[in-house]
Amino acid sequence: MGPVLAGVLQLLALIGALALAYVPLGNYMAKVFSSEKHWRVEKWIYKGIGANPDTEMRWASYLRGVLAFSAAGVLFLYLLQRLQGSLPGSLGFSSIEPAQAFNTAASFVTNTNWQSYSGEQTMGHVVQTAGLAVQNFVSAAVGIAVAVALVRGFARSRTGELGNFWADLVRGTVRVLVPVAAIAALVLVACGALQNFSGIHEVGQFMGGSQQWNGGAVASQEAIKELGTNGGGYFNANSAHPFENPTPFTNLFEIFLILVIPLALTRTFGIMVGSVKQGYAILATMVTIWVGFVTLMMWTEFAHHGPALQAAGGAMEGKEARFGVGGSALFAVSTTLTSTGAVDSFHSSFTGLGGGITMLGMMLGEIAPGGTGSGLYGMLIMAIIAVFIAGLMVGRTPEYLGKKIGAREMKLAACYILVTPALVLIFTSASMALRTPPHSMLNSGAHGFSEVLYAFTSASNNNGSAFAGLNANTDWFNTTTGLAMLLGRFVPMVFVLALAGSLAEQKPVPATAGTLRTEKPLFTGLLVGAILIITGLTYFPALALGPLAEGLA
Repeated sequence: MGPVLAGVLQLLALIGALALAYVPLGNYMAKVFSSEKHWRVEKWIYKGIGANPDTEMRWASYLRGVLAFSAAGVLFLYLLQRLQGSLPGSLGFSSIEPAQAFNTAASFVTNTNWQSYSGEQTMGHVVQTAGLAVQNFVSAAVGIAVAVALVRGFARSRTGELGNFWADLVRGTVRVLVPVAAIAALVLVACGALQNFSGIHEVGQFMGGSQQWNGGAVASQEAIKELGTNGGGYFNANSAHPFENPTPFTNLFEIFLILVIPLALTRTFGIMVGSVKQGYAILATMVTIWVGFVTLMMWTEFAHHGPALQAAGGAMEGKEARFGVGGSALFAVSTTLTSTGAVDSFHSSFTGLGGGITMLGMMLGEIAPGGTGSGLYGMLIMAIIAVFIAGLMVGRTPEYLGKKIGAREMKLAACYILVTPALVLIFTSASMALRTPPHSMLNSGAHGFSEVLYAFTSASNNNGSAFAGLNANTDWFNTTTGLAMLLGRFVPMVFVLALAGSLAEQKPVPATAGTLRTEKPLFTGLLVGAILIITGLTYFPALALGPLAEGLA
């Protein structure tokens, strides 16, 4: 079997598996977030945190819950790292330095999982399991909760109430993420992924010296790392490491985990707003962009220019031989079009245009299908902008799902889409203009610029992957990427929840002959076009200086 055919068959198998999971998982999540009953374990949690899950919240109260919970998570994870040297199960590792501890705490609480350290040489078992793995669950649940609040804004009328943050957080964790992650972890263990609490071992003799490996609860963290679109690896090589991702089957299974919840949430959205066709329209937009990016990536990485690439069957630098070009391209697109950031190959070693595709996927706002929750609410913001553009073309007040999109809604949507580009471009320009930050670049020229641009694109969009050639473990990059992650996560949430509150207060507008049918293919095409044009106009100059200049050289 040729490598191109193998890549196409993997793509088709993945689409089939996602199609089988779409309806049952989407229906189940709609039931979870619409239920009025509480499980016994949930009641214990509510009692422990002092929350009343039956109290409805307006958008400001919901936002305060999100920010308070996340701030507590940053503080707890920061202190856990600073105290690591005194904790049991530290494997002899010292406490984390302040700048790196802040960066890592911000990273995992914001669902980014950017890592400026080597996991197996820095973090002990307690920090990995009680700190990082816990945040993998709850940060993903926060994103789902915010998305559900926005969906309720569309579904409800004449009320500013959006549900209860604490109930949504607990249900998303207990009823969705924990059971699915547990099953996924068992699959990974059965396929050879590591799961233990062993210490450090010396393995063999290599060039006159030994190599050290330590164990850990790898499979369980790998499961929620992918399912929650987190991305932080137990080992520095991330999902390219055989302890995390042993076989081509586990590679495809991990891609499935990355995509399954963001895609299924479109079904949940359709059910909760009372029209599954609206969910299918959003799904079609996501899938169109994702398939298009996968096709482009495979084309750039399979292109045979020269005898070395012809012999290898594609651009194999930086890729695992057991996954090949097809599996690596599929993983790279899926991880950068979501907020995952896990890698099974090194994006810095992709072709110039291939590396640009990974960057562009993040620059879209990671909405195809995006992160757990964040992908759905990001896409719904773009849908509002698309109907506004359509309204301008026909000269009528735009409507979406029976809600008028007026000046207030458009201001909030515009602020949402401006936050992350501003963070990316400001921090990148500052890093290139100052004297010290460019010293962290391994390469010069267009590729060196791409390393910095990729870093802040990844941090601001809460992705977490890196171009690998950049030494980000400096005070400048630890601090600036940490700020970019916090601002890129929580400032957009402010606008999302404010928009949800504004929509929930409106009374529904009946559809007329002039209403844009947002469940039709025409709207899907308009939405795809709006996404690509807005992103292109925003980032084209920066892309032209980096991956485009390198790819066309």
